[in-house]
Amino acid sequence: MAIRVILADDHPMTRAGLAAYLEGERDIDLVGQAVDGDEAWDLIRSAAPDVALLDIRMPGADGVSVARKIKAEGFQTAPLMLTSYDSKQYVIASLRAGAKGYILKTTTPEELAQAIRVVAAGGLYLDSEVATAVGDHDFMPESLSAREREVLAFAARGFSSKEVAERLFISERTVQTHLASIYDKLGARNKTEAMLLSLKYGIVTLEELLEE
Repeated sequence: MAIRVILADDHPMTRAGLAAYLEGERDIDLVGQAVDGDEAWDLIRSAAPDVALLDIRMPGADGVSVARKIKAEGFQTAPLMLTSYDSKQYVIASLRAGAKGYILKTTTPEELAQAIRVVAAGGLYLDSEVATAVGDHDFMPESLSAREREVLAFAARGFSSKEVAERLFISERTVQTHLASIYDKLGARNKTEAMLLSLKYGIVTLEELLEE
């Protein structure tokens, strides 16, 4: 069965090019196009697509807002963000809103199709450029200790050092020492990069990251 996809982008040329490519893929069925987030939301409610390919910045409701609505309303549609922005803040906002993938407009058509297939199957897809932007470090996940993994899991979810210390019954200074070691091993410069790298290396799952 073909993967049902809706496409939302406010740039006519971009939208036309993407639509032309997707319509040529045998296992992808483009069931609707939208020029902004509000139209995208209407399409999601009426067509119930498997994947919503969403530009992040659009008039009205943006792509992140649409992804957040999908999550809040319990729709099974997988939001896949398509954007020109590789900012880590956009990546994090998208994932926290419920996006299952993040891909740049500089990607190849083949990678876009692959991203659609991955998120439709329930997986998480991060653009290779986004992954590279947070480091291509020679890292082995098993180099982290059990305690470091615990600290990283909380830190990746946005907890402060003080909050992590309270949950693990250790001192805040010990948490900071663990974080310094984690950053060094991952090749990360801050919590944001550590979070993305922890996803990249499978140390933290998307479910754990979004857990309240």
